[in-house]
Amino acid sequence: MSSPWVAIGFAVFMWWFCTGIVLLLDNLPRTTFRWSLFLSSVLGVAALFGLAHTADQTSLAGAYCAFTCALLVWGWHELSFLTGWITGPRRTPLAAGVDGWPRLRAAVAAILWHEIAILAVGVLIVAITWGQPNQVGTLTFVLLWVMRVSAKFNLFLGVRNLSEEFLPAHLAYMGSFFRRRNMNALLPWSVIGGIAWFALLLVGLQAPGVSAAEVVGTTLVATLLVMAVVEHLLLVLPLPSTALWRWAMRRPATAPDSLPGAALPEAAPIPAR
Repeated sequence: MSSPWVAIGFAVFMWWFCTGIVLLLDNLPRTTFRWSLFLSSVLGVAALFGLAHTADQTSLAGAYCAFTCALLVWGWHELSFLTGWITGPRRTPLAAGVDGWPRLRAAVAAILWHEIAILAVGVLIVAITWGQPNQVGTLTFVLLWVMRVSAKFNLFLGVRNLSEEFLPAHLAYMGSFFRRRNMNALLPWSVIGGIAWFALLLVGLQAPGVSAAEVVGTTLVATLLVMAVVEHLLLVLPLPSTALWRWAMRRPATAPDSLPGAALPEAAPIPAR
């Protein structure tokens, strides 16, 4: 477990598998959402306790556990958003012709509660790990948040691959805030920023006295950062960005609407301008 190659393989697998599980649960009939959210909430709370428990641990197991716990907490956020439980005060598509600041305000309103929830949990994670030697979980959660915000801004500004397939029917209105373009001015800086962050992590590994657990922890975070940069590149490359998760994205034949809130507007995606 001390080998960086094992850490790389573990991080790649967890990135792929956890994303697939969230997509799989979100594509089940909506009557299953209660149980999915309940179980993911239990796991999320347990993961927070796990982060607190491992914060003072400098072992290999502590590094792997903190990384996994951060992914579980993040998975709860993703599932709560994709199921439509925590999104924002706006749940209607953007009207044609709206641009500039009104478009930005509408887009923020569509995801506001979700972003506030992430910020609140992020502050909690920082608080429970503050001053402790094991910061793998905190770095993992912060990395996921920063790169996800970057991806959202890039979708807002315009990219080639919008990946609307990731949006379930009850969130179809979110597609109206995307814009299809070959490239935008932010994306190169997002990629450069990710590469620079990766380089800083590698430089940290060259410091004298770095332990095996620190090497593994940094490798886990750095690998996840590489995956985030790859996801940014897939926004503009002529490649199917959803191919890795086809197994998790089979839509049910029917989508029962007995869940509270299931009668939300289900607007067809508006063509990108």
